[in-house]
Amino acid sequence: MLGMMMNDKEVKEIQYLIKREMDEILFDLEDERIDHIVKRAMEERYKILFALFKRVAPSKECLTYIRSTKSI
Repeated sequence: MLGMMMNDKEVKEIQYLIKREMDEILFDLEDERIDHIVKRAMEERYKILFALFKRVAPSKECLTYIRSTKSI
């Protein structure tokens, strides 16, 4: 297992970067022009990013990024 020590400013920056990437993926998943195979890869990437986000963000903030099973 690996560990990292970060100060508050670095944690906020990581949260911002992950949220920005997840927002972009959510926006692209709504685009009907994108192929289903590409969308599956995007969903896998979203799951990885969300797992990282859960480690650095408060639980209340994580609730806004939980995807329902209906949207998958």
